[in-house]
Amino acid sequence: MKTFHLVFTLLSIFLLVLLITPIVNLITSSDPALLRTTILDREVLDALVLTLKTALWATIAGILLGVPLAYILARWSFPGKSFLQGLVDLPIMIPHTAMGVALLMVYGKKFVIGSAFSKLGISFVGTELGISLAMAYVSLPFLVNAARDGFLSVNPRLERVARTLGATPWQTFFQVTLPLSRRAILGGAIMMWARGISEFGAVVILAYHPMVAPILIWERFESYGLKYARPVASILILLCLLIFAVLRWLASRDRSI
Repeated sequence: MKTFHLVFTLLSIFLLVLLITPIVNLITSSDPALLRTTILDREVLDALVLTLKTALWATIAGILLGVPLAYILARWSFPGKSFLQGLVDLPIMIPHTAMGVALLMVYGKKFVIGSAFSKLGISFVGTELGISLAMAYVSLPFLVNAARDGFLSVNPRLERVARTLGATPWQTFFQVTLPLSRRAILGGAIMMWARGISEFGAVVILAYHPMVAPILIWERFESYGLKYARPVASILILLCLLIFAVLRWLASRDRSI
């Protein structure tokens, strides 16, 4: 038993070192003076705000559209359900640059859907809306799968009891099922938002400008080298870690209530 625990502990520590070392090295190796200058750089601030904002819009849209789908996958039985689940997971498997090309060929102004939206004054190419679309497309599986697992953890008998007591399907969902699944949905929303913040491949093809933080990091690396890309990457990582820690703390508080 001691050998078992020792081996698993050492393997876990090794994995954690592999995960943490690049991040710690990146942050600690950044020039403090250059880091301060970068923080005050208007282009960097705009890119960070844009990244957080568009990822948030993508997550909100994902909650509105993904939660109903997750409930269907958790509660309904129908032909092709496994195929539908596979379609939900598809964005995880497809290279994101290829996904960006696919989105461009649908929502570009030269194509049917993009042209129809263009007539309404809505454009996806080179706009914040396009950035949110790309982020939502690649990150939605995290929310849907988490919400589905949350709904599966709720005993269907509770819903049936609510219905027998006179509750409508809407009342049952919003007053029984949704509150009992909120932790899983919140966790999925956090993962979706975090995944949207980090997206590069799909965004760079659909909306290179205005630049989100991952694209700005790439552009500075290509134009000026590692020295100027490193502080932007450090700031983005620190910001993500801070936000993620706060959200996890809020989730843990909710769990303890």
